[in-house]
Amino acid sequence: MCGRFAQPRSPEELARIFRATPVAELDGPQYNVAPTDPVAAVVERHGERLVDRFDWGLVPFFADSPRQAARLINARSETVESSPAFRDSYKRRRCIVPADAFYEWRRHRHPDTGRITRSEPFAIRRRDGEPLALAGLWAVWRNPDTAERLYTCTILTTTPNATIERVHDRMPVILDAQDWDAWLADESPLLALRPLLRPAEDDPLEIYPVSPAVNNVRSEGAELLLPITRWAEAP
Repeated sequence: MCGRFAQPRSPEELARIFRATPVAELDGPQYNVAPTDPVAAVVERHGERLVDRFDWGLVPFFADSPRQAARLINARSETVESSPAFRDSYKRRRCIVPADAFYEWRRHRHPDTGRITRSEPFAIRRRDGEPLALAGLWAVWRNPDTAERLYTCTILTTTPNATIERVHDRMPVILDAQDWDAWLADESPLLALRPLLRPAEDDPLEIYPVSPAVNNVRSEGAELLLPITRWAEAP
């Protein structure tokens, strides 16, 4: 899965990278994005590419309330075409969620009880320093009482490549630059999109341990992405 990521770049910088127009308003760099947090995502509306604001955790248009958003931060690529929560967005509302890195945790378990004794956080990013283009979906939910619109998004996941499987059994779908246009275009047939829902190649990515401070969703700052050389032993 992808349960935490870093998005420190401004909507204006992301717009330059993704050849879009910035319309998002966010509160500054985010190094520890958590479920339901506001994020910038790249979308196409009426032929115009935009960087807009969404809450992370998809709320389908038919939902009774937005309470389930935190459970829908990820969509499995293997079932996205048939899942009631995601299939409508997959057909017509695809987006790119830029991230400088995403975090995963290696779980250490007690050999006798199987209980988790320690969670070791890792950051995964591109070696060249460019942002990751995570494949996403978006939706609009209308509050039946106020008619207010809530714009939300989710990130697609797939099986891990050799780099990620060292710590986790899932990874986000990462789009190559040559696939951005097809992913965002309304008219792209689903048959053409299926090959994009694959694990990323290993060579462009690096993985390294980071501070356990990232475990706390309240932690913020560029230091969260700094590599550490060793873990302190548990007392």
